[in-house]
Amino acid sequence: MLHFWAPHLDPAHPDGCTQPERYAIRLQERGTFLAVGANGESLVEVNSWQQAHLFHAHEAAIRAARELNSEGRGPVDVVKVELDPER
Repeated sequence: MLHFWAPHLDPAHPDGCTQPERYAIRLQERGTFLAVGANGESLVEVNSWQQAHLFHAHEAAIRAARELNSEGRGPVDVVKVELDPER
């Protein structure tokens, strides 16, 4: 397997992004967001992006949104969230 370094990734910690943005999935019709349920196996709707599951990579969020849309669980969209790096 090949691993490519990208400027937004720290080579010493490839699983952790250094940029303060994350991505959430939003249900277009209701304006709510998706989070992983307490059981770790289901999706639940939440009212704010702060409660939503946040993806570290845009590509992962896009893959999840496409899968949800293809399953008829959408329409959903990917929303970029800017986190405060000082927190």
